[in-house]
Amino acid sequence: MQPEQYNLSGAMLKLTPLGSAKNVSEGDRKLELLLDLGAMLAREVELDQLLRVVGERVAAALNSDRATLWLVDSKDGSLRSRVANLPELDELSIPAGQGIVGHVATTGKSVNIPDARNDARWAPEIDRSTGYQTISLLCTPVRQLEGKLLGVIQVLNKREGHFDQRDLVFLDALADQIARALAYTTLRSSAGTQGVPLRGPFNHIVGSSDAMNKVYERILKTARTDATVLLHGETGTGKGLFARAIHVNSPRSQGPLVHVDCTNLPASLVESELFGHERGAYTGADSRVIGKVEQANGGTLFLDEIGELPLALQSKLLRFLQDRSYERVGGRETLIADLRLVAATNCNLQDMVDKGEFRSDLYYRLRVIDIALPALRDRSRDDLRALAEHFLTKYCQRYKRELHFSEESLELLCGHTWPGNVRELEHCVERAVVLAGAPILSGADMALEQLNSGISQSTTTPDTPSDTMEFRLPADCSLDQATALFAQRAVDAHDGNRSAAARTLQISRNRLSRLLAPK
Repeated sequence: MQPEQYNLSGAMLKLTPLGSAKNVSEGDRKLELLLDLGAMLAREVELDQLLRVVGERVAAALNSDRATLWLVDSKDGSLRSRVANLPELDELSIPAGQGIVGHVATTGKSVNIPDARNDARWAPEIDRSTGYQTISLLCTPVRQLEGKLLGVIQVLNKREGHFDQRDLVFLDALADQIARALAYTTLRSSAGTQGVPLRGPFNHIVGSSDAMNKVYERILKTARTDATVLLHGETGTGKGLFARAIHVNSPRSQGPLVHVDCTNLPASLVESELFGHERGAYTGADSRVIGKVEQANGGTLFLDEIGELPLALQSKLLRFLQDRSYERVGGRETLIADLRLVAATNCNLQDMVDKGEFRSDLYYRLRVIDIALPALRDRSRDDLRALAEHFLTKYCQRYKRELHFSEESLELLCGHTWPGNVRELEHCVERAVVLAGAPILSGADMALEQLNSGISQSTTTPDTPSDTMEFRLPADCSLDQATALFAQRAVDAHDGNRSAAARTLQISRNRLSRLLAPK
């Protein structure tokens, strides 16, 4: 009888079983797992939880008791099983080369053992620590296409008989798929190193400093509830990523995540964008349009830069938060939306409340759970270096280059203040990858002098003594007129560049446009 074969068609998720399979249900489970794998690993879920689900699915597909994806820690070469379906312990760690798992990692060869207790390579210490008895065992390495070792898949105790050749062929194919899928997560390996960097609990979010661990802890507690969340931090600190992490780790993860950037909404259309409108509600409204609130029903509504929301609409948002009811513009029917609200801002909303620019009752309604995201300069050097390596790997893959940081370039990155935070660092690394002329990135490739020059120009505030910001006001002008004149002077000082002027005034470009609009 010919062994079962699997045809990898090149696309990450296309794996088709060929030939006659006697056990159709088991084959279906295997194929379903392979088709779901990429979708599971591409999300910003808690990585431990995600990979534990992978372990459970692998065990079910092979009709076995347990499955573990051991990851090789790039720091010390040890194998970590925190991603296993092990009910007894949160995590297991094996030194490099120890036990059957260590043997497979060292040799790169799969093993199929009918009775591990009779194998000289077996390390019984794990069974003693868990109280579980291992008998049959199937184990195969997980490698990237170029041969770099990422980890090992281990499956324990076939429920009927022993693992056979078909199981091994499937597990080898699964290992290839897992390696491809890991390339799309923060568990992808860095250039020139074996293993993967275990950087934090969320996919696509890098950092293990004390400041970030406090955020992770708060996010994980918050995600399991329906409480309204206010994320605040400087521009570029990753508010959007954490909003997604809250959503996909929540009971609403199967529902939609609807993102609304309040800075991109014209003041006249904000209400319609959020709550929708009926046909004929205003000139040009020739059909009913569903708003973002309605689209987010059953899921999460993410209001980014909520400090830009016009005062006139803040009262309607407050009413919606109180009872989840609303009406479409031009409509009379009261509608209900079952959703969770996450808001984010880079403004100090308390200061805006004190100035009358933001409703105090809305502010207190939003900050049920208040999560401050640290600036990059307040995180550890290890975080910054890990982020830089993460972005280097990402863009080397995208632009098909093989580059490495010099120690000089990393020290320069660690010494920079990064006013644009993680987003600025990412753009800096991407630019270096595109423009670098040598395989080792030098300090000059980071172009930090150019960045510092741009920063000193763009962060001049209205209170900074500067001839370019001096102007005279007419004696009889109103506050609105004075604000508009001041904003226009900032635009003129930057040769008409509104983005640069907005940075100087420390407001969004959208808010600057509203200040300049005729009243």
